[in-house]
Amino acid sequence: MESNRTKIREELLEILPNLRRFCAALTGNRADADDLLQSTIERVLQKSMPEDADPKRWTFRVAKNLWIDEHRRRAVRAAEPYEDVHPGTGGETAAANAATLTRVREAVGRLPEDQRLVLTCVAMEGLSYKETASILSVPIGTVMSRLSRARKTLSQQFPEEAING
Repeated sequence: MESNRTKIREELLEILPNLRRFCAALTGNRADADDLLQSTIERVLQKSMPEDADPKRWTFRVAKNLWIDEHRRRAVRAAEPYEDVHPGTGGETAAANAATLTRVREAVGRLPEDQRLVLTCVAMEGLSYKETASILSVPIGTVMSRLSRARKTLSQQFPEEAING
């Protein structure tokens, strides 16, 4: 039993950055993301996880379900964009990168929640459509449709990057 707990803790430490980004995508702001991350870790440690479960997919699903429960309890959800802490490189390039990153975060934050979640799973976390569909409990076609709409919306907001990139 103790070896299973140790294994779960090690797996959680390994996926913690991914889980944090996923929580941020779910909540839309850093404070709620940190609270959700903590609740998710606590839940997984308390309830454990099936031995045959993929730790990343399992914890993402726990986080999603906890957020849905929390979201239902709230009348209004905070709308400030997620802020990540990444060291910059300095100079004009860093300032331009920071400005672009802020614009992208704000644009992603304005996406409907269902599109934002799919975009986070597929584009940021590198999950397959099938894994994303499983985590979000939707058909693969829905994942593809939401991802397409999210990408289209973002490309319309950043036409210069779409043309030059």
